Amino acid sequence: MFAIGEFARHGRVSVRMLRHYDAIGLLRPAYVDGATGYRSYTAGQLADLNRIVALKDLGFSLEQVRTMIVDEISPAELRALLTIRRAELETTVAESHARLAQVESRLRGIESERPAVDVVIKELPAVRLVGLTTTADSFTPEDITPVIRPLCAELGRRLPDATVRPAGHLTCLYARSPQTARSPAGEDEVVLWATVPAAVDAGGNLNGLEVIDLPAMRAATLVHRGSIEQVLPAWQALARWIDDNGYRSSEPARELYLDCPDNPADWVTELQEPIN
Repeated sequence: MFAIGEFARHGRVSVRMLRHYDAIGLLRPAYVDGATGYRSYTAGQLADLNRIVALKDLGFSLEQVRTMIVDEISPAELRALLTIRRAELETTVAESHARLAQVESRLRGIESERPAVDVVIKELPAVRLVGLTTTADSFTPEDITPVIRPLCAELGRRLPDATVRPAGHLTCLYARSPQTARSPAGEDEVVLWATVPAAVDAGGNLNGLEVIDLPAMRAATLVHRGSIEQVLPAWQALARWIDDNGYRSSEPARELYLDCPDNPADWVTELQEPIN
């Protein structure tokens, strides 16, 4: 089972949204601790969450979504609705493209609620990274994408003028902010890093880049082939595998960009979720 923050991360929604869905009876936690009130969810509930978000993105009210969920709308019916919405989005201006990609990503999660996945457990060695860090308001794609892309671009601009020789691939890290444990106002905040592995001394000319030392850890890994905008089903499949096999997720999650040709559809990215 996942704590509410972990479930929000795997579902790419906000904790605040999950609390609201619970309050209105749309998506109840699988378990609520009677002493602390802490909510816990199962990986199986990601499918329900995908349906709710997809229907909401179609423009239905939460009350209408509740009715559809009670009536057990089928994946075929949902796909028909999503296809209509996709046709509408394709006629809009270019900035709608990112949202269209996320609707398609949710759709894949619905159509393949338990796909066969080739998960490999790896013992990741301790590694020194150099890079840049910032924060996003939540794990939702609308908050992550506009932040991580310019962060990676800025890393690429700074590396040539730093005494840094990358020793591996671009690696993006994601973790809930420590602020989430201290203040409800920041409970969805996410820390993001754009990094590359490098053998450097912290005192060298890093051109404003910071040194990040990650300890050795065990991780469940899965290779995603295709645009990073369509990575959500792969991350959720990895989350289901972790839950099904009795592991617990840890942080920071990593996206290791193994091959990034000009066509994003041909990208190869290894997803790495630390486990214990």
